[in-house]
Amino acid sequence: MSIELRHLRCFLAIAEESSLTRAAARLGITQPAVSRSLATLERQLGVRLVDRSTHHATLTPEGRAFRERAASAVSAFDDAVDTARRPVRPLRLGHAWSALGPYTTRLLRRWEREQPDTPLELLRIDDRTAGLLRGAVDVAVVRGPVAEPGLVVTRLFSDPRVAAVTADGPLAALPRITPADLVTAPLLVNTVSGTTAPDLWPADARPATTITVTNTDDWLAAIAAGRGAGVSTASTAEIHPHPDVVYRPLPGLPPVPVHLTHHDPPSHPAVPALVALAVEVTGGGGA
Repeated sequence: MSIELRHLRCFLAIAEESSLTRAAARLGITQPAVSRSLATLERQLGVRLVDRSTHHATLTPEGRAFRERAASAVSAFDDAVDTARRPVRPLRLGHAWSALGPYTTRLLRRWEREQPDTPLELLRIDDRTAGLLRGAVDVAVVRGPVAEPGLVVTRLFSDPRVAAVTADGPLAALPRITPADLVTAPLLVNTVSGTTAPDLWPADARPATTITVTNTDDWLAAIAAGRGAGVSTASTAEIHPHPDVVYRPLPGLPPVPVHLTHHDPPSHPAVPALVALAVEVTGGGGA
């Protein structure tokens, strides 16, 4: 049996989800089917790609090296199909939340005016690299450090942190909030694409409890309902206003770096133009 595209898609889903069960749910197939697909791929390659000895599926060193090549192959296939279907494939810009904050509209309008022959699609994908590693987008906005190999990373700006609290709670009355103000309430943590974790606080003064969410919508709903407080960035306040959530400056925690990332070589010929425009619009471009 030869390696097929479905085997690569299955492997990339496992890599993104760190779970065979969640990968199966994403792909719309059964967990045994995912296991068989992974076993077939490993047998054909002659290497073990995924360590399944724990509750989480983690990539082996061989799996991490193969991930980049698998993503490039899937992306190349999708590009070929899209190109055949329409003469100009849109440039896909992924983000997990808040896009480029206050610069988003300016970037989209400038692109439409200056690159009218290349549509730009802004796609929200709830994972750490906003779909970039699995070939779903050509360029991704990533907040926080980018450690994945094989990516070109351009720093655009720093996003100040803010606290998000329920509008009718006592913290909403404060003009600004300190990290110490948040230690008594549960902390809402987005474990899929967020940049907040208890280790931002000193070891002896961390929030007492955490509540896990997997996307911005659930995060906002939990805060609005008074289940806890959240920490995000100023861009979230800009892009995600909520009538029952109040955002307050949180100067006690460091800002979050915002990067534009893409594969090397790029998966779309217009990627360099988008990076250059983003640097111009945001005033960024640092390493």
